[in-house]
Amino acid sequence: MPSSPLRPPERAASTQPPGLTRLNTLATPEALDLLREVCASPRWASGIIAGRPYPDAEALLSANDTITASLTVEDLSDALAGHPPIGRPTPADPVSAREQRGMGEASDDLRAEMVELNLAYQKRFGHVFLICATGLSGEQLRDALRARLANDREQEHDVVRAELGRINRLRFLRLTA
Repeated sequence: MPSSPLRPPERAASTQPPGLTRLNTLATPEALDLLREVCASPRWASGIIAGRPYPDAEALLSANDTITASLTVEDLSDALAGHPPIGRPTPADPVSAREQRGMGEASDDLRAEMVELNLAYQKRFGHVFLICATGLSGEQLRDALRARLANDREQEHDVVRAELGRINRLRFLRLTA
């Protein structure tokens, strides 16, 4: 139907998921608030904002991968500040609680062991142990934590950067659905 002077022209339906359209169209302050749900690094969020608008989720995920791979140790520290220790998600953070669901059925002994391992990790590396915990059992999380305690700082920064990228991807997939 042709447009009339009284009606705006009809627009083609967006092929973007509603969450991606929202991210693309939010004002910068609101978009930054939304991105904090994905990653606490200001540099990462600024990079994602600078790439808008994203034509599709794959372009957004690709930008995440590129920006995450370029994060400095300081940027990683900022990002890690937004993650609670494995096994101890904060009550106000349902996202981390969902991601760490594998610890929900852990025995008291395993929980106590994770507290000790988390403390040893923090002492060794100076930050929380970060892993993409989605789908992993408490035992798998413990085993990964034990193994990563053997890494040197540089190796661990590379692993943390990769794990952060995986976490961000999963969070973006939920956010943009």
